[in-house]
Amino acid sequence: MFKHKRIVCVIPARLASFRFPEKMLATLAGKPLLFWVWNAATKVSLFDDVLFAVDDQRLIDCIESFGGKAVLTAVTCQSGTERLVELITNKKIDADIVVNWQGDEPFIQPSMIQELLQSIDNPAQSVWTLKKRITDKADITSHTCAKVITNQQGQALYFSRSPIPCVRDNSNLEELVLQSIYYKHVGLYAFTKESLQKMATLGKCKLEDLEKLEMLKLLDYGISITVHETQYEVFGIDTPADLAKAELHCRNN
Repeated sequence: MFKHKRIVCVIPARLASFRFPEKMLATLAGKPLLFWVWNAATKVSLFDDVLFAVDDQRLIDCIESFGGKAVLTAVTCQSGTERLVELITNKKIDADIVVNWQGDEPFIQPSMIQELLQSIDNPAQSVWTLKKRITDKADITSHTCAKVITNQQGQALYFSRSPIPCVRDNSNLEELVLQSIYYKHVGLYAFTKESLQKMATLGKCKLEDLEKLEMLKLLDYGISITVHETQYEVFGIDTPADLAKAELHCRNN
């Protein structure tokens, strides 16, 4: 228990991937990619349980090979969050707070979970995520780097793959980086059970479909998202090039 809440970490993983087919079966430093995510998550003392939510028996076999637990979810789920919603609505997990730790994020640090969950005792908040100040100007214009902008209370205003905010009269990206204007979204989430139950009732969202960013559905339906800041630089594995980068990272650390 942390802050009198039962916290369950769910690691969603789907076999189909547009940019990197079957990446969840890939190996990293001689072990399954999913092992590294599970290994990091099981070291977090705040979690009362850790399990995977997957869409294919081959993933279950892989996870069980290193001692992990997995639950089969519908192949129709369009995002990791939808897999969490399915687990909650079907009562396959018992939790006050559910943390969504993406299956392609092996380098999340345990202290980032502390940052993510720091305000879960605030009854006015129900969804949490993280942001990291952008220090590389290339990330500002990169469509693979999701950006987030928040209000003065730390609530998300918008997520986008485009530069937000748009600075009309200044195109000097290096200067904007130094001014700490831009933040990337770190794809680590926490939800109350009640917020996931509410999400089960939501319909389609055109913004989510256009940007391919699942948090936009919550904003579109008026669900507030609290965004805490982290100083950690992490990266997910979306492409074979990312996997090669991760291999190099493992060799150097």
